[in-house]
Amino acid sequence: MVASATGVTQTLFDFTRTDQVNNWTEYSDTVKPAGMSKAVLVIQKTQLVQRAIFFSLFNPRPNKIGFAAVRCDTNFNLQDFNYVTIKCRGQGINLRYKMVLRHRGIIDNNSMVFGQVFTAPENEFSTIKLPLADFKPYYRGRELPVEENPLDLTAITNIGLKVDMGPYLPDNQAGVAALEIDWIKATK
Repeated sequence: MVASATGVTQTLFDFTRTDQVNNWTEYSDTVKPAGMSKAVLVIQKTQLVQRAIFFSLFNPRPNKIGFAAVRCDTNFNLQDFNYVTIKCRGQGINLRYKMVLRHRGIIDNNSMVFGQVFTAPENEFSTIKLPLADFKPYYRGRELPVEENPLDLTAITNIGLKVDMGPYLPDNQAGVAALEIDWIKATK
């Protein structure tokens, strides 16, 4: 994990320069008996480019419950920043993703997470800005009141990417998708 900072930007992950995917692990619905989805974050390296690709095979159950996700343990203090910014491009059946943050080292399966949905650009790489103030608290897919459950930006200890269905991503479908990522940064 690399975290370099300038006055207005902190690079959280620069997949174009280093192979930072080894610390990312799968956390898909296969943690449950009925789960059948799969996700992986890998480096694509050619003679011209290097980037990470989040591949997902999303196989929801008949009741449309399921998820394909990856996550990485971190140690970021983002209190001086306003956004998480991602340079990315999507391909495949799903272009809607959720970024998930966890704080204070709380990562058990019954803990609250903070999520924000975004749409990946389909053809050209683009920069997506996710306002840190818009990360909402969730417990098992149910949104919680923000006022009672604030995100501790001084102690971001886990970051993840997820494809799922349900009330927050109702248009996602079963199938294969890829999110190509050059970098993830914290910006003002």
